[in-house]
Amino acid sequence: MQIDDIKNILIIGAGTMGHQIGFICAVSGYEVIVYDAFPEVLVKAQKQSAHLAKRLTGNGIIKPGEGDVALERMKFTDDPKEAGRNADLVSESIPEDPELKGEIFGKFNKICPKETIFTTNTSSLVPSMFAAATGRPERFLAFHFHDVTLTRIVDVMPHAETKSEIVKIITSFAKKIGQIPIVLQNEQSGYIFNNMLMALLDSALTLASRKIAPIEEIDRAWMGIMHSPTGPFGIMDSIGLDTALKITSYWAEKRDSDRARKNAEFIKSYVDRDRLGVKSGQGFYYYPDPDFAHPDFVKGKQ
Repeated sequence: MQIDDIKNILIIGAGTMGHQIGFICAVSGYEVIVYDAFPEVLVKAQKQSAHLAKRLTGNGIIKPGEGDVALERMKFTDDPKEAGRNADLVSESIPEDPELKGEIFGKFNKICPKETIFTTNTSSLVPSMFAAATGRPERFLAFHFHDVTLTRIVDVMPHAETKSEIVKIITSFAKKIGQIPIVLQNEQSGYIFNNMLMALLDSALTLASRKIAPIEEIDRAWMGIMHSPTGPFGIMDSIGLDTALKITSYWAEKRDSDRARKNAEFIKSYVDRDRLGVKSGQGFYYYPDPDFAHPDFVKGKQ
């Protein structure tokens, strides 16, 4: 397979990142099918894709009219056979569970053509954890996107069995869809940026769970010194506290870490109250007008 052979993109998982990746591929001229097992998620993804088109147009990231054309290239389905039969490249964005990811890739391995390249958008796992389950480990690697409204940086991370030509194709594909690829030589949980980010979030959660300081003070310290528009707890709200909980819980058990377990319990106390972050309207902060967005937040109470 050559880079020009890629024409049809399959997105597995229509959540926050799935529809973003699909839209970026569609706006670059590719035909995109977004698959999800839950019809209600697909309906929501269609609405979110339309909203993303308006947002990227308003920000000047895409030209007027490009978003509407891209949306016409996107199809949404809960039928796996329809989704996978013509796929040249697969991008998976389902929950951070290696067994679940392996299971879904195994299903699509039986549906997709033999030449199809499989990629995972996992943010915290590494591809070798479920490469064998894909049925095509040599044509599988991590291809990770961040929030496309904020950055064009993407991560390309092979595992030991990934063929070098597949890495080259995905790197070239990233450039063709207007992204900036960061290519890793070896596997690393969290890639480069996320690895540094997770250390920040873990530290912030530890400070909060041990009641060293309230979340607002922790965010104020980071924002005030780093001149950042948000702090670690605002970042977690953006990611989604349910996602943050899954990641923290998984690594707590994997590493048998009491510190991580306490941090997971701290996040769980919010998730149990349906405080999931931006997407539910409340997390560590309340949205759409969080305290940290106020001009005087860093100064604190006078």
